[in-house]
Amino acid sequence: MATLRLWRRAGLLLLALGLALVLHGAWRLVRRPSPWPRWLLGTCARIVGARARIVGTPLARDAVIVSNHLSWIDILLLAGATGTAFVAKAELRGAPLVGWLSTLNHTLFVARDDRLNVAAQIDAMRAAIAQPWPIAIFPEGTTGNGRTLLPFKATLLAALDPPPPGVRVQPVRIDYGDATGDLAWVGDEPGAAHAKRVLQRQGSFTATLRFCAPFDPAAVGGRKAIAGEARARMEAA
Repeated sequence: MATLRLWRRAGLLLLALGLALVLHGAWRLVRRPSPWPRWLLGTCARIVGARARIVGTPLARDAVIVSNHLSWIDILLLAGATGTAFVAKAELRGAPLVGWLSTLNHTLFVARDDRLNVAAQIDAMRAAIAQPWPIAIFPEGTTGNGRTLLPFKATLLAALDPPPPGVRVQPVRIDYGDATGDLAWVGDEPGAAHAKRVLQRQGSFTATLRFCAPFDPAAVGGRKAIAGEARARMEAA
């Protein structure tokens, strides 16, 4: 049965992808903003078993979403709920299919170890923040176990030091509930093995996205203070 669930979900994912690409291409031909990347990611979240429960009010633009990170399912959930773009490590751009699909959702790729181009990357992030959709950052820099928050990497918030005018930070706490132990991607588990485990899992699960009250980063201080304020609100959630 686990194998059947895997193939059924994989087939549905491919079907949703094909439909979204056709519709996205049609919208691009008439030069209209395409809703289909957001639809695709939200639909994929449901296909893998996630049922999003939204608590709070997500910001629609001029916002940096700061979220904890449990697995790649977080990306599907956040994008489906808000239409957000993401900041991702540069290596993802070269991943087969996934890298190309990420560009359709306006992903901003950053090379964390490229100290010579830090200024250019900060400028690119500021430009991304100015777009008519939110941009999401996972300040832990990796996935955690869902029970405790890992240390935040304040360098990922450098574009907010100082922040562009009018931008707000909205912390989000994601919780998979009783399914956390089954789905959190921790340790050295290969990505393919984790994906297989998710697709084979029986049933659905509730994924709660708690959108905390946003705050003005300019009123908080530098990037370390912003990271600290976001972390405190996420812990309170």
